[in-house]
Amino acid sequence: MSINIPAQKTVRVEPAEPPRGLHGNLGVGGVVFMVLAAAAPLTVIGGNIPLGVGLGNGSGAPMGFVIASAVLLLFSIGFVAMTPYVKEAGAFFSYVTEGLGSRSGMGIALVALVAYTAIQVGIYGYMGWAVNDIVKSYGGPDIPWPVYAFATLLFVAWLGYRHIELSAKVLGVALTLEVVVVLAMDLMIFVKGGAAGVNVDSFRPSVFMQGSPSVAVLFALTGFIGFEATAVFRDEARNPARTIPRATYVAVLLLGTFYAVSCWALMIAVGTEHARIVANATLAGKGNLLLDNAQAYLGPIGRDIVNVLLISSLFACVLSFHNVLARYQHIMSRKALLPAALGRVHERHRSPHISSLVQSLTAALIVGVFALLQLDPLVAVFGSMAGVATVGMMLLLLFTSAAVYVFFSRHPDRRAAAPLSTSVAPVAAFLSLLGCTVLVLSNFTLVTGGSTVLSVILAAVPFCAFAVGFMRRVEQTGR
Repeated sequence: MSINIPAQKTVRVEPAEPPRGLHGNLGVGGVVFMVLAAAAPLTVIGGNIPLGVGLGNGSGAPMGFVIASAVLLLFSIGFVAMTPYVKEAGAFFSYVTEGLGSRSGMGIALVALVAYTAIQVGIYGYMGWAVNDIVKSYGGPDIPWPVYAFATLLFVAWLGYRHIELSAKVLGVALTLEVVVVLAMDLMIFVKGGAAGVNVDSFRPSVFMQGSPSVAVLFALTGFIGFEATAVFRDEARNPARTIPRATYVAVLLLGTFYAVSCWALMIAVGTEHARIVANATLAGKGNLLLDNAQAYLGPIGRDIVNVLLISSLFACVLSFHNVLARYQHIMSRKALLPAALGRVHERHRSPHISSLVQSLTAALIVGVFALLQLDPLVAVFGSMAGVATVGMMLLLLFTSAAVYVFFSRHPDRRAAAPLSTSVAPVAAFLSLLGCTVLVLSNFTLVTGGSTVLSVILAAVPFCAFAVGFMRRVEQTGR
């Protein structure tokens, strides 16, 4: 008896499409850690405060942080009001696209890429200098700054390739340590009373108006670079409709309070009448406002701890900006504004791994060029790149405020539900930010530390980026 066995059909199994969307479970704390780490609070305390005090209004500098916080809180009101209507993680790029159209959105996207790339590269230069400086201070060899910069870049690339939760944990530890040590110093200053006892002179109008208060506000604003990145992590946040607004407000309030209180404490420590002298000595390399007071109030071990944590602060800062940039490129690729490969998501890590690698290579290329040119890591690399980022940040904030106002103007029903947050706040924020932008540009040589010609060229870079993006043909829903 023969048995006929039917021929088996060959079934073709199509390969599964690689995941496209990012995924995570970041809560308010995780997102806030990302943003605060990008602001590098310990670096701001050690760098921006001496600049604001010495070149600005002396012991009135703490009020500069109060004013900067108020301006950014005004901005955040409109930013948060529009958040429920922006369904993609693109931060300013997405908001401006919704409010002002795809051409303006593309322009702002390029501004963001240029600004964040600039500050990231600047931090690599700062890191290279800072690590070499601390190694030499403990008797180690004098090694060129690019060596440390590239070592940092490799570690950042490794973390950025993986799931965002890993970066959040690293940033959380680094940020917690630096905040704790500064708060410990602040507490000891308030307990001991400083050079002339505890006082509120720094917050008196007459003290704030001495010298150049506008310069104090300028350097206060630069301390907030990166705070707006909360919306970049929308796809990786738990319940983004609630997480992103809360994280934005918490980030601004925490940064503003931390900066203002710490600056006030340092003014009490050195004495309000001598604050400008001590700060200018720091700028001249004849002392260190932060480290000297850390030693005075926390002892030699405290000074050493602060010195080391300055390195971890810089690392947390550059890692946070790397993650922001990788996600900007990711969302732009999904809008067909960058190559599609940048939109791929790692199957296991659920990270924008290709975008992260491209960002690492971009940073390596720029740092390599600066290294070959043998540029000074502080003035030529960090100073110039921080200047580009500052102008870029002001443009991002200005356009986003305008986008919020226009968006709600086109939807009067949504505006009627909350007129203060959808109309009054965006206008007030735009006008305040416009004044701050004029302030930044008129004092730009103080930010870059370079000549007038160089400063003009650097200030023009973000404007040129916007023009290139705006003029680019957008083949989607161009408006």
